[in-house]
Amino acid sequence: MTPHKIDLRKLYRRQKSDRDIFEELMPFKVKEILLIANYYDAYTIEREGQFSEKLIGEYLQLNLYSAPRFTSAANEEEALDLMRKRRFDIVIIVAGLDKETPLETCRHIKEKYPAVHLMMLVSSNADLTYFDKNADLVNSCVERIFMWNGTTRVFLAMAKYLEDKINLKADTKVGDVRVVLLVEDSVKYYSRYLPMLYTEVMTQTQELINDRTLSDELTPILKLRARPKIILVSTYEDAANIINRYHKNLIGVISDVEYPHDGAPDPNAGVNLIRYVKEVDWKIPCLLQSHDAGNHRRATEVQAEFIHKTSDTLALEIQHFIKHRLGFGDFIFRDPSGQPIGKASTIEEFRDMLSVIPVESYVYHANNHMLSTWLMARGEISIAKKVRSHAVDDTRTLEGHRHYIVNLLQTFIRKKMKGRIIPFRKDIVNSNSYVTRIGGGSMGGKGRGLAFLSNFIAHVNLQKLIPDLPVAIPKTTVIGVDEYDSFLEHNDLYQILYTTKNAEKIKQAFLKADLPPKLKTKLRDYLDVMKTPLAVRSSGLFEDSLNQPFAGVYATYIIPNNNADFEQRVAELEKAVKLVYASVYSDTSLAYFNAIDCRVQDEKMAVILQELVGREYRGKFYPNISGVAQSYNFYPFSYMQPGDGFAVIALGLGAYVVGGEKAWRFCPRYPKLQLASIHDQMRDSQRYFYAVDMLKKDHDIGTGGEMATLGKYPLEEIERDGNLRFCASVYDRVNEITTTDLSVRGTRIVDFSAILQYDHIPLAPALDTLLNVFNQAMGSPVEMEFALDLHDAKRPTLYLLQIKPLIRNEYSVDIEEEHIDPARVLLQACKGVGNGKLTHISDVLFVDTAAFDRTKTEEIAGEIKQINEKMTAEGRDYILIGPGRWGTRDKFTGVPVDWSDITRAKVIIEQGLPDFPLDASLGSHFFHNVTSMHVGYFPVPQESATAFIRFDVLAQQALVTQTKHVKHVRFAAPLTVLMDGKKQTMAIVTE
Repeated sequence: MTPHKIDLRKLYRRQKSDRDIFEELMPFKVKEILLIANYYDAYTIEREGQFSEKLIGEYLQLNLYSAPRFTSAANEEEALDLMRKRRFDIVIIVAGLDKETPLETCRHIKEKYPAVHLMMLVSSNADLTYFDKNADLVNSCVERIFMWNGTTRVFLAMAKYLEDKINLKADTKVGDVRVVLLVEDSVKYYSRYLPMLYTEVMTQTQELINDRTLSDELTPILKLRARPKIILVSTYEDAANIINRYHKNLIGVISDVEYPHDGAPDPNAGVNLIRYVKEVDWKIPCLLQSHDAGNHRRATEVQAEFIHKTSDTLALEIQHFIKHRLGFGDFIFRDPSGQPIGKASTIEEFRDMLSVIPVESYVYHANNHMLSTWLMARGEISIAKKVRSHAVDDTRTLEGHRHYIVNLLQTFIRKKMKGRIIPFRKDIVNSNSYVTRIGGGSMGGKGRGLAFLSNFIAHVNLQKLIPDLPVAIPKTTVIGVDEYDSFLEHNDLYQILYTTKNAEKIKQAFLKADLPPKLKTKLRDYLDVMKTPLAVRSSGLFEDSLNQPFAGVYATYIIPNNNADFEQRVAELEKAVKLVYASVYSDTSLAYFNAIDCRVQDEKMAVILQELVGREYRGKFYPNISGVAQSYNFYPFSYMQPGDGFAVIALGLGAYVVGGEKAWRFCPRYPKLQLASIHDQMRDSQRYFYAVDMLKKDHDIGTGGEMATLGKYPLEEIERDGNLRFCASVYDRVNEITTTDLSVRGTRIVDFSAILQYDHIPLAPALDTLLNVFNQAMGSPVEMEFALDLHDAKRPTLYLLQIKPLIRNEYSVDIEEEHIDPARVLLQACKGVGNGKLTHISDVLFVDTAAFDRTKTEEIAGEIKQINEKMTAEGRDYILIGPGRWGTRDKFTGVPVDWSDITRAKVIIEQGLPDFPLDASLGSHFFHNVTSMHVGYFPVPQESATAFIRFDVLAQQALVTQTKHVKHVRFAAPLTVLMDGKKQTMAIVTE
């Protein structure tokens, strides 16, 4: 059956976000500038070669990471040659002592390249006088003349002037970008004003966007694109045209007093222009600037501010106007008379103040478009547009209007944060709508997966797909890897890391060390809010990667977080973080790094702090159901297909499932399909569960390890808690049937029949849907861990704890095409995992089943570990055969090896024995790591017609080592191992 593929494109909410808008802004960028200057003039500007460094410095200082490239030409001939080979956005011609040649160069370039943007740079008022006499020629060729004022910022102003002029129409349409109009005809003054204005506007914008109170997702370089455009014009007509076309985007006008109007100098042009601005929209802030102090009175008459051009504090006055009148500073709430009554620095404060200010003040700000201007200055384009479009026009609905705007802001804040990574703040940490972050650097593999889940849930309409089961992530905070680096540097731990491989010594050194002070402070703030049990999880850079998942290699610690002494709670959390850091250098981790041929020194560790899903029941804290689901099933049966996936679930904490213990397995697409008999189900049913022991006061995670805070409880405990309902059936021996009625006496079978067979909770279809969409979203098969909280039986919640890519080999070997002599087949198996052909293995390790004792499986694991160490030293690989489930935490269902105990095993066989379960380790960390390392993994059931092991042939081989439970034999010639991944079959053939 081919699974129905859900079309993600129809479900993914693709409303145009601010980030999308930012990406579209400023389509024209000045990237290439040609500077034409003779050697002397070029030297004067460059000042002994410092020009490029200074210009780049100016750009970097303003967070403009891409400065234009300058190319120099000494004369017209050289310039034209360069222009034939390369496109230049601006050509700047320097007029020095020789003024005639630059004019001729301008004319010739314009004739050959009429579309080129030509500008001229002069160095004195005398130069300007000369060019005024040749105004007709200059105006026909040159867009603008600028005066060299000794600073490279004039070049920045020239580039930004052209960018703003060209991008004005598009950016105001796409992003509703604001506009500052500068009207000035004096080259000297606008050459001084423009660098000052651009520097100030960009600096103010930078200060705002560095305060990332809602999200750190948008980079400064993108938000800077939404800064106000500064449009320079020099005549009354050009200014009026800008006002008429862009008055809805105009946030300020800075005007000289005298400039051309109707083709002649007009001493009243500036005053009349401001008067016209006020007629169009009296709320637009205006600034009149003049070298005549007497014009101050005229500015007051037209409700404009005034600046004296020759003032020593000109820069400060410009800065004040931009900061306080154009919306860049704190929002100052005023009454209708203009008196301040409060202020807001953040959007949250802004929202709160809007709720309480007098209604007259609200009307004053709303009708003056001050609210939207302030939001726009912060790059919040979408909400600024909505606020601006709702002007107060009916005094009877003032409170309703105010309430609407406040709710609009509240919705915006929630939506802005949802699904994102938010810098840690104490007041927002207690939410599962986003991931909070402490420190910088990568979030590691698991952290990245959780951030993806959060973002995916926020943007995909899962409610439409899974209407009856809400999906969420637990409240999550990630400590970035920069804190790990700071921890090592702060305590000078590199020395011990490079001089010893003793994991215990490293762990003790980490425990004695102090976390960085800022991290300690934030952990205290975190615990001041979070009062429930916590999972402190590893999130290494390499963890859950596509090539090497590192599943279960690093540590996870569960802390009850219920000590009455706050300092004890803080100390335990700090210890857990340090132990996670130390797990990078554990024996298991080092063995894994050696196995995959990577350097442990390249690993860095982030840490996930996650609220534990569940509730407390009589001193025990646990979720009702935990599980693992995979979108690819390596062991399908009946009519199931590999792509249908599978899930493994159990009662209590997920340590039970990932530890490979007895749990319920099913296919989410066919949850009712179950071939096991009732007796098999009883035999393999869950008999105990794990929970956080909330009553134990003397636990120590430093010595007790990951299980120190957990209790192992019999199933009767979970029934007393009332949590076996919906999760178990009862075997009625009298009638030899099962029932979901727990009042019936009999053996409990944890089969989740009410949920899977009778659809009491839509867990199976929810998992099927999620595996489908995540498989598409990640572009590969996936594995996800989850927990189900049934406390509210009418509205349970499915929590996604982790997601990672599932490694699956491609097919390349077809056993049927191999010409195999049946007499030479040592082993044959099916329904396994593995692909390829191995021809170098001569060694086989197998458990002596004649003397097998299921109570001695821990001893068996220890013996295998010793042999593996010897094989590692010799550099030899081997085939491993043994009873039951490899890598299980339950010693009565198989051999409880850790994967690091069998690193040289390239083929692993699970052997079935009478009355000993053979159930593959699907969903366990052990299984995930072994398969990801391309190890063959096959079962040989008891009395199978298609699978067998020739122990008689093994007994004839040379015995290398024999322990109490394990035999190691070596063949004289290498074996041939054939693994057909497509048909899931394997054969091992002797020479």
